[in-house]
Amino acid sequence: MSAKQSQKLREYLRGDPFLLAPLAGVSDASYREIAYEHGCRRAYTEMVSVAGMLYDSDRTWTLVQPGKEEPGIAVQIFGSRPEQFAPAVNMLTERLGSSLLLVDINMACPVPKVFKKGEGSALMLDPARAAAIVKEAKSALEGTEIPLTCKIRSGVKMTEELAPGFARMLEEAGADGIAVHGRSTAQLYRGRADWGVIERVVASVDLPVIGSGDVECAEDAVSMLSMCKCDGVFIARGSFGNPWIFDAARELLKNGTKPMTPTFTERLNVLEHHIDKAYGYHLHMARLRPLVGWYIKGLPAATVWRAEAMRCSTYEDYKALIQNMRQACREHGLE
Repeated sequence: MSAKQSQKLREYLRGDPFLLAPLAGVSDASYREIAYEHGCRRAYTEMVSVAGMLYDSDRTWTLVQPGKEEPGIAVQIFGSRPEQFAPAVNMLTERLGSSLLLVDINMACPVPKVFKKGEGSALMLDPARAAAIVKEAKSALEGTEIPLTCKIRSGVKMTEELAPGFARMLEEAGADGIAVHGRSTAQLYRGRADWGVIERVVASVDLPVIGSGDVECAEDAVSMLSMCKCDGVFIARGSFGNPWIFDAARELLKNGTKPMTPTFTERLNVLEHHIDKAYGYHLHMARLRPLVGWYIKGLPAATVWRAEAMRCSTYEDYKALIQNMRQACREHGLE
């Protein structure tokens, strides 16, 4: 562990503890920029393959490029071959320069196709390989102030908690921080996250710890900080259609007050802004269909509008749909 890098991360989190989590298929540049506009101060990329970086895949490198309005970026990487991590991280530092704020290694992904390759949370069953990966990645960050963190789960089986001991091993291998999701691999994203495991990881290491799991609103984010004694909180699905959660959590933590709930008009305005940004980044339009459902939750005839969104295939389709939803709000006297 680098005490300097670990302390730098802890001090950062003391000022801004609420982070946009790495979200596969979701946290692209447009999504991150919308979060920044509503109080997020640090956002993570989608999970990025170290093999893809080494193969110089254009698609892979697109995932790690900061947006035009992002001050910097935290990059989450994954893989299972230790020898690939140092060269991949070297490429990251060379390409991103001062825009690279943090590197996180995913040891938490429960998706079967990832797990079966020995990647993601499968590494929790192979501590020696996980330690080797950390050492390789860390070697590429020597001479920089960029922290190296690892994201883990409570364990693989629901009946066996691995996280506290695994976190201690990662600390010994050189990690500067730990993020822990309070579910096992077996749970995937079902059931309730066990925040107790986050607290136990906090007690087991001298590193800053970021908690994750079931942070659905500002109150949840502040409660996790208080209950788990962690340094930071990942906001993941709680940000779906709700970028205001970051401002709300910071306001609640600082002043004990929660900002007003956004109106339907505000939600549709931000949805349109989000669509505009995504179009500007040339994202595939079909990728944006879930966004509509997230933003219009609670809107009259939301089920109908979600079905309409599933048929959108062009930028113009989305713009027309938003105009129709605005008209429906006016007809129902909703602001």
